[in-house]
Amino acid sequence: MPELRKDPLSGRWVLLAPGRAARPGAFSTATDERDAATDCPFCPGSEHETPPEVARTGDGAPNTPGWRVRVVPNLYPFVGDADAAPGATGAHEVVILSPAHDRPLARLADEEAVEAVTVLRDRVRHHLGAGRAYVQAVVNHGPTAGASIAHPHAQVIALDFVPPAVTAALERVQAAGDDLVAAAAATAPGAGLAVVEGPAPAWCPEAASAPYEMRVAHRSTRARFDEATDPEIVVVTRATREAMARLDALLGDPSYNLVVHTAPPGPPGFFHWYVEVAPRVAMEAGFELGTGIHVNVVAPEDAAAQLRAVAVP
Repeated sequence: MPELRKDPLSGRWVLLAPGRAARPGAFSTATDERDAATDCPFCPGSEHETPPEVARTGDGAPNTPGWRVRVVPNLYPFVGDADAAPGATGAHEVVILSPAHDRPLARLADEEAVEAVTVLRDRVRHHLGAGRAYVQAVVNHGPTAGASIAHPHAQVIALDFVPPAVTAALERVQAAGDDLVAAAAATAPGAGLAVVEGPAPAWCPEAASAPYEMRVAHRSTRARFDEATDPEIVVVTRATREAMARLDALLGDPSYNLVVHTAPPGPPGFFHWYVEVAPRVAMEAGFELGTGIHVNVVAPEDAAAQLRAVAVP
């Protein structure tokens, strides 16, 4: 039976319509065709094909093999280019998550994933320390999620303004007068929405806008990703990696967007930083574009149950 829900955290309205999952082409989990490692500029040995690196972990001299995580300026930035006009200044970096071409975040070992996410946090911290107004960290995995290169990587986009969506999110939590992330994490197990439990739970939002959408957050009330401690990064990363490993086992390496939602510098209010994982297994169509209402063909309670039940390595 169709049901209309609203997500208090994102402000999105969602129509749950599980019956539409039966229609042809409604739900695609096929693995996208990926480019070969032999042609990959992000693989070890191809360091000369990227701009000079700005950070790395591991051994070796700059711009040579031996790295474990490598950070380079984006060759095709959408902010911060030399001739950027006002409002488009900033910085745009690529964080290559590991030397392995065919091991996305879900398939990394815990310690590898923790190192990669720690580098992400440190790059966000670096740009905020340099005076940028807001820094967005994302992972786009697979062509339908916007990735142009298959080798697993993240992006760090430093802006000289606070995006309107972030301002609106801050206003929503202030109007609610509550930590909406902590409240959702606390109620997820009883609502059948929990995927991973522990100090950093993962859950499917009650008004998930897409099939198998998940959120992960530490149980602390910290507002900013860049201020997360090393122990907090460890438990959030482990929970995220396990949640994504379950998604990978269930759907077979789907395309997805991973977004770190964080408050900008300033009074944090009730904001709580968290990770959002949005699989790209269903396509938005005219109704969504015309109304702004998302249609989800998998009830989040069913998605969470499937993710909990799946066997993972």
